[in-house]
Amino acid sequence: MPETHRTRGGVRDGIRHGADGIRRAADRIDAATPSERDRAVDALRAFAILGVVLGHWLVTALVADGGALHTASPLQHMPWLAPISWAFQTLAVFFLVGGHVATRGYTSARARGTTYGQWLTSRLSRLFKPVAVVLALWTVAATALLLTGAEFETVRTLVKLALSPMWFLLVFSALTAATPLLLRLHPLWPLAVVLHVDIVRFGLGGPDWLGWVNLAAGWLVPYTLGAAWTRGELEGRRAGWFLLGGGAVVTAVLVRWAGYPASMVGVPGASLSNLNPPTLAAVTFGLAQCGLALLLRDRLRRGMRRPPVWAAVALVNLSAMTIFLWHQTALMATTATGLAAGRLPGLHTVPDGLGWVAARLAWLPVFVLALAVCWSAFRSFEQGPRRVGGRPSRVIRVHRRTEPVAVKEARRA
Repeated sequence: MPETHRTRGGVRDGIRHGADGIRRAADRIDAATPSERDRAVDALRAFAILGVVLGHWLVTALVADGGALHTASPLQHMPWLAPISWAFQTLAVFFLVGGHVATRGYTSARARGTTYGQWLTSRLSRLFKPVAVVLALWTVAATALLLTGAEFETVRTLVKLALSPMWFLLVFSALTAATPLLLRLHPLWPLAVVLHVDIVRFGLGGPDWLGWVNLAAGWLVPYTLGAAWTRGELEGRRAGWFLLGGGAVVTAVLVRWAGYPASMVGVPGASLSNLNPPTLAAVTFGLAQCGLALLLRDRLRRGMRRPPVWAAVALVNLSAMTIFLWHQTALMATTATGLAAGRLPGLHTVPDGLGWVAARLAWLPVFVLALAVCWSAFRSFEQGPRRVGGRPSRVIRVHRRTEPVAVKEARRA
């Protein structure tokens, strides 16, 4: 019994010391953050990334059918779950924040004498280094699967899921490159393009390919809203309420009376998707989300004053690309590994009932663990390599001179 007490006491001491260490690290990150930094921006970016990840994990199913895997969605069998997509389709918020950060950063860079090429290279390098690693790994994995006899349809399904986040990065990179041209562009211009494309496409029987014009115009709307935020045009709460209320009402009208899908994500087998390419309903819904994000800024700023919360947000932002690029791989790795135990509920079964939903929720911690393994293996490609002894290379040291102090402190923590 005394030995048991000593063991329990040691565990409690270990937990207490660990908690104290986390608290001290959080306090250091908080103290190192410049007072002028708008922490709400980082909080919104973290929310947008985690929303996309959780949304994919909840609505993407890989159903085992014999020796093959094919994609399915609970929204196919339970369309009344469409509100889930309203909560987790958060790309508009990411483009809002991206437009704000890019226009603010470009303006600041020009004031310092930085050239456009230098600024753009700095912005895009962190995006595409992790992408190259994902492409290389999945090229090797797909080749190995085909050579070992895996069905082509299964391999195609896996590769398509793994690389599906790439479209977002291509669009985001193009808009980033066009930032100098978008500094003064009013969001109503791209919104008018989306409106006219949908009128021609759906109202006048125009060709389906015309919808792909909205791939740029649709995401330009929240991006240019971010530019308006930089210009100080969205500081009052009236703008947030107008976007939230107007966007929600127009979206409801489009879904109820104009035949647009209620789901804000693609549903396998559906004749029309709001997201691929973006429709007017997806854009107006994004406006509502942007309005809500603007209204929450003050509350987020207050919440980010708590060191543990701010430290968590800072670390998510530090690994945003790694999390975004590898979350589908984490899902598929868990699914493939689980096949060794047979068809598991919520993992390999058809998503056609609440039992599947409950089982999928139970799998979420496993997905998180798999993503943590991917993060541990591949985060250096986003955050930069370290030499033996933990010292970063000279290239990384030079690069980090331009980073926020909070990010540097987050790495050390």
